[in-house]
Amino acid sequence: MNPSNDLRLAPRPFETWKEEVWLRIRRHFVLKVIGTTAFTWLFFIGYFHLLRQPASPVSAMPLTAIDHLIPFQPQAIVAYFSLWLYVGVAPGLQLTFKELVVYGLWAGGLCLTGLGFFYFWPTQIPPITLPPTDFPGFAILQGVDAAGNACPSMHVAIAIFTALWIEHFLRQAGAPMALRVANALWFAAIAWSTLAIKQHVVLDVVAGALLGVAFALPSLRWRPRAGAISPGWSGYHEASLPAGRFGGRARRN
Repeated sequence: MNPSNDLRLAPRPFETWKEEVWLRIRRHFVLKVIGTTAFTWLFFIGYFHLLRQPASPVSAMPLTAIDHLIPFQPQAIVAYFSLWLYVGVAPGLQLTFKELVVYGLWAGGLCLTGLGFFYFWPTQIPPITLPPTDFPGFAILQGVDAAGNACPSMHVAIAIFTALWIEHFLRQAGAPMALRVANALWFAAIAWSTLAIKQHVVLDVVAGALLGVAFALPSLRWRPRAGAISPGWSGYHEASLPAGRFGGRARRN
């Protein structure tokens, strides 16, 4: 065996966290985009069906003292809509096809559980008179997403599920603290936006956060373990990954 060839073919380790994260993003990129889009549309089919045709009488969620203190902030709709970009980050960081499928199953279980709540216990926020606003996108939101399907807030549930997965990846890759703080702030902005634009009340947000955590924690524990592959690796196969920061087996030449 030629030593020079062995040296050339041997995978080099990641030099920065950026290399590891970038490799994860570009693996199965097209599949991730198509899968996330299809998953979102499937969820919305069930969501809007239950919104417009509740299976039983709809209960109004009570307002708390905190709800009365939070002013109407139509500009928060920007953070609200940003969820649909944010939810693509965590599946985008999955390395292998198996990891991606298992992540989808956990996220699917979360969404089905939320739809189950809406089916067996339809809820809505109480009638609230909002001041007029011409902020872009707000009229569309009010016309499409009514005040039903309130508790738990699926906006918050899937956001915290995503935030905990992103935090896991960034921490394991050794990403700078500033990026991890930015992730936490993005989640916080999304959660706050549901209250600021009066799509949800505090109890909805709390219930959504608990639901999201209830799925995020076991999903991070019971998932495939795969090693991080090096930037120069070719001939990739999920069963023969070189050892890396995420564990896994080293490939034998």
